[in-house]
Amino acid sequence: MREYQKLLVVIDPTTEDQAALARAVELAQHSNAAITVFLSIFDLSYEMTSILSSQEREAMRQGVIDQRTAWLEDIIAPYKSRGLSIDTKVIWHNRPFESIIQFAIEGDYHLIVKATHEHDKLKAIIFTPTDWHLLRKAPMPVLMVKEHEWSKRGKILCAVNVATEDADHDSLNEKIIKHGLDLAKKFNAELHLVNGYPGTPVNLAIELPDFDANNFTASVKMQHEQRVDYLAETFGIDPAHCHVKEGLPEDVIPELATELDAELVILGTIGRTALSAALIGNTAEHVIDSLNCDLLAIKPAGYKSPLATE
Repeated sequence: MREYQKLLVVIDPTTEDQAALARAVELAQHSNAAITVFLSIFDLSYEMTSILSSQEREAMRQGVIDQRTAWLEDIIAPYKSRGLSIDTKVIWHNRPFESIIQFAIEGDYHLIVKATHEHDKLKAIIFTPTDWHLLRKAPMPVLMVKEHEWSKRGKILCAVNVATEDADHDSLNEKIIKHGLDLAKKFNAELHLVNGYPGTPVNLAIELPDFDANNFTASVKMQHEQRVDYLAETFGIDPAHCHVKEGLPEDVIPELATELDAELVILGTIGRTALSAALIGNTAEHVIDSLNCDLLAIKPAGYKSPLATE
């Protein structure tokens, strides 16, 4: 796994408390990384001022960009004094997620860091938040930061999918664990694995009178435990840090993260878009609002962003 040498930090213009920047600084100090503080802005009123010429509108836009750039320079000033490599970029764009991802791809950034907040579930179906677009469409890892400090000797929770043994899932599990091991080493943290397995389908117990639900559940649990144990042995993870629990991942992962008081959850997201994402969703999207800690979303190897060629 390549190091996080270039970090793109998405700034929240509505607050002075920039949790994403603070977290990126922590990462940079452990890996000697360079940080770009990024802000995407847009004001429709500047585009609809018909009495102004295109040159005048451009000058007004540039004035706003200059003001915001000066604001960012004030924000990063305390960190520059620590010897960190940190610069700023302000872009005028009407779709923030597109500007973030395109800039990250063009600049070959290794990680996008953004603070996140709870979403209104109903609105999220109609107006998808920037966070969700980043989780779905950014080809590089995305770190969603919440108001939860990373303590010394903290805990990192890697969510693995062992329901099948196909090569794609195995590759993604390996990628997730390697990211976790790297961060655990940098921050002297404990690495844990978590996996949720499905309970007995109710319809089977109803339709098949002789069906033994207990044996079925025990068998599924044993298979998942064996596969998680194999991953732990392969990567040198303490067996006591393996957690296999009955339930949906979106329930099991946040519950265990709270129980362990984890600083970070790492999981894979396959990047569904359009109707399939609205109807089915991704585990990362279901989990993100239930977590009280940071989330690092990893794409599978070979993932191509739909914005990469635009």
